[in-house]
Amino acid sequence: MTSSYKIVIPMAGLGSRMRPHTWNRPKPLLYLAGMTVLDHSLDQFKTLPDLEHAEYVFIVSPNQGEQIQEHMQAVHPEKKVHFIVQEQMEGQSKALYLAKELLTGKVLVAFSDTLIETNLAFLATETADGIAWVKPMEDPRRFGVVELDQNGLATKLIEKPTEISNNLVVVGFYYFRDGLKLIEAIEEQVKRGDSLKGEYFLTNAINILLEHGARIKAKQTEVWLDAGIPEALLETNRYLLDHGRSAYEPREIQDGVTIIPPVSIPANVKLKSAVIGPHVTLGECCELENVVIRNSIIEAGTKILDMVIESSIIGRDVILEGRPERLNIGDNSWMTR
Repeated sequence: MTSSYKIVIPMAGLGSRMRPHTWNRPKPLLYLAGMTVLDHSLDQFKTLPDLEHAEYVFIVSPNQGEQIQEHMQAVHPEKKVHFIVQEQMEGQSKALYLAKELLTGKVLVAFSDTLIETNLAFLATETADGIAWVKPMEDPRRFGVVELDQNGLATKLIEKPTEISNNLVVVGFYYFRDGLKLIEAIEEQVKRGDSLKGEYFLTNAINILLEHGARIKAKQTEVWLDAGIPEALLETNRYLLDHGRSAYEPREIQDGVTIIPPVSIPANVKLKSAVIGPHVTLGECCELENVVIRNSIIEAGTKILDMVIESSIIGRDVILEGRPERLNIGDNSWMTR
């Protein structure tokens, strides 16, 4: 049976804004609220009609594929995933074009560091040629926006507008009823040389679809979360915990330990003389003694002794001992008194 939807998740890139955590790990495998960013991204599609027959297309960098494949096989073995390697970073449209042979039929595109909340059940009866999810923002100038006609249909998408009168920001989540038409628009975009600083933006390919008469709607989402920079990752972690999106049930509290919810704590974490929370995510097998941890993400296998830590991201297998800190520390690090 052929798939009813292709779900494309472009994730190629160096992840430079999330270093040091992305020196040895793809950004989609960073951790928040008990799961990876990629797990949360996949969770966006849980309401998609005929989800069990959907196929996934991951567009990855040359150094990402192996870790992403291992994660999918371990955590999501039931999903059919195609991996496309993007050797050169030439923009969103070029990334999608690499998967042109796979993008037949209905296509959803969701960039890996963007998370939204939306119900996709309506796509079962949707007749529009495309949908761009949007969110009103006070200052849209860092993003792209969509202009609408009186019927609520898109007339033009504008990348990084210079003024703020139109605040419907495109969040990086799209539906296309016919993937082949999108590929044809990208081919025309490249032929025109329609790029900015050597990058081909998807918004310009969508504008070509509009030129050719496509009916594209804008659909608002009230929740748009970002996992692209450390501050945003912590903010997203707070939101997910506040809304009960932890992968772990509340654990039994032992003597000498105070838990201030919401938190995400696996059962195999060792806690002694600790105050944990609010808004703390701990990874598997962490060991924490004589600590206070607030608003932080601490990944698997990390050991912390005699510290107060707030608003920090700490990688896997880290050893910390000492004084109060605000930290952004990658995997396999250590710091002692």
